[in-house]
Amino acid sequence: MIPLSRRRFLTISAACAAFPAGAKPAPTAHWRGVALGAEASLRLEGLTDAQAAPIIAAVEAEMDRLENIFSLYRPQSELSRLNRDGHLSGPAPELLNVLSLCTALHDATNGAFDPTIQPLWSALATGSSPEKIDAARRSVGWARVTVQADVIRLRQPGVSALTLNGIAQGAITDRISTLLTGHGLRDVLVNMGEIAALGQRADGLAWEVGLAGRGGQVQKTIELRDRAVATSDARSFMLTGDQGHILNPADGARPAHIVSVSAASAAIADGLSTALCALPKTGIESALRSFPDARLEMLI
Repeated sequence: MIPLSRRRFLTISAACAAFPAGAKPAPTAHWRGVALGAEASLRLEGLTDAQAAPIIAAVEAEMDRLENIFSLYRPQSELSRLNRDGHLSGPAPELLNVLSLCTALHDATNGAFDPTIQPLWSALATGSSPEKIDAARRSVGWARVTVQADVIRLRQPGVSALTLNGIAQGAITDRISTLLTGHGLRDVLVNMGEIAALGQRADGLAWEVGLAGRGGQVQKTIELRDRAVATSDARSFMLTGDQGHILNPADGARPAHIVSVSAASAAIADGLSTALCALPKTGIESALRSFPDARLEMLI
């Protein structure tokens, strides 16, 4: 049996809550796919699959375009070329917007959110020598990245590299949500690695989302309407016996929290849930004050 990821569990909990027992559901179109390596899905209320087909085609085309900006796995994506060459001319507006938000998150979290951690993550993931791990740790620092409208530069080409895995899925979720509202849709459950609940369920109530703790057990249920939620678990997707996929940029240590954050923007919810995993509880309240719309939904 393949275990459910935390985000996948959250998505299923939300979708299954759409109709009360015995109610006759309205037409609903469904789509499932992959976004930045994570399972993705859409639930479009009031449309049949046939009616939704051209919209889904537009979603898939937009996702492909965004993957060509943000993916670490596509060699010719903008992010991959930036990491390879140390500079990127003519960056897409979407990339510039995300990097601007990265700066805000970095400042608000006293450096806990830092996309330049990619070399350290890679060194730990590949079991590099202590010397190489120390060198990778010294390369971490958001101040080493220069972002201008016409060019992005890494100050240590060949050493520095970025990962946007802690924010890009939220950014894609926001972009797909905007695309769907542009098609006149108002009641949609979007999962592009993070959850955005637009409008309401077919029964007129807010979307319900279950937030899972360790072991996949729902710890809390929240209602969402025109709002997004992201959950980050510092202990998931283990690299080694004592290293998770979220690191503290200061020392590479593994934090221990599971954090759920909601906000009007999925990118903000995504970035904050990632960063707050790496903060002590005393620093979480301070970080949230920089994003008044964001709300801490769960902290374990």
